[in-house]
Amino acid sequence: MVKETLTALRVSPWGAYVDCTLGEGGHALALVKAVEPAPRVLGIDLDSEALAMARRRLRPYGDGVRIVLGSYTDLLGLAERNGFKPADGVLFDLGVSSLQLETGNKGFSFSNEGRLDMRFDTRQKLTAHEVVNLYAEKDLVEAIFRFGEDRNARRIAGAIVNGRPIETTAELAKAISNAVGSRHRGRVHPATRTFQALRMVVNKELENIQAGLEQAIEVLGAGARLAVISYHSLEDRLVKGFLRNESSSCICPPGMPVCVCEHSARLRLIGKGVVKPSDDEVRSNPRSRSAKLRVAERLPV
Repeated sequence: MVKETLTALRVSPWGAYVDCTLGEGGHALALVKAVEPAPRVLGIDLDSEALAMARRRLRPYGDGVRIVLGSYTDLLGLAERNGFKPADGVLFDLGVSSLQLETGNKGFSFSNEGRLDMRFDTRQKLTAHEVVNLYAEKDLVEAIFRFGEDRNARRIAGAIVNGRPIETTAELAKAISNAVGSRHRGRVHPATRTFQALRMVVNKELENIQAGLEQAIEVLGAGARLAVISYHSLEDRLVKGFLRNESSSCICPPGMPVCVCEHSARLRLIGKGVVKPSDDEVRSNPRSRSAKLRVAERLPV
């Protein structure tokens, strides 16, 4: 959704933009090529392999692009230290990248066998291997049901515990398939939701997204744009709720006779709802079919 993202951010010459999920640098490259003179871009990511690829890709733009190994949970600090506060736009492209899915040793996908890992940041200690092999069964049930939204969570968690030790993505996918058995119907592999849940647990994704969005508001200048692309329902519900609250003058519970929250709107929603990829993009990139783009504008303080 590069074209839609550039439109949403209203990229301007000499502007300052923060790509909070740089990955291989696709969106950042589109930003610097969008207008002349090129805007400045700060790219942030936890994946050192992806950053190495992004550096090579963006090297022709010199000091106009700053690439940082870090997390958007430190967005405010990174923006301040690198001269990107206030920013003219902030972008989040959430979820797991194609590079991560296709690299077997990262353990994100059962399509490529590898050790259970799933860390965005390889410096952290918690891995999917630890979650799968050490978590209590009830904790696995809760994680798979909450983050994978899988009604077979109890059956899957039981199969995981009974199959320990589980070392690889292929072993885990097989245990899940055997557990679900004939209950599985449709094109989606029965392990998909569990892999999603484990990834979200390992990387504390929802908590980190919330923290990043809150800091994005502090980074944006008046009239600047926030663009967020999400790929599954939990992410999108969090983003939608956050933007709704931050664009409302009152967030008191329904039925309150008088407003007591003292909340002030900090954002203005852009557009009538969510932007989805075009049919042409979905045909050329099937992984984009679940993408949802939401946009808001920073109000004057």
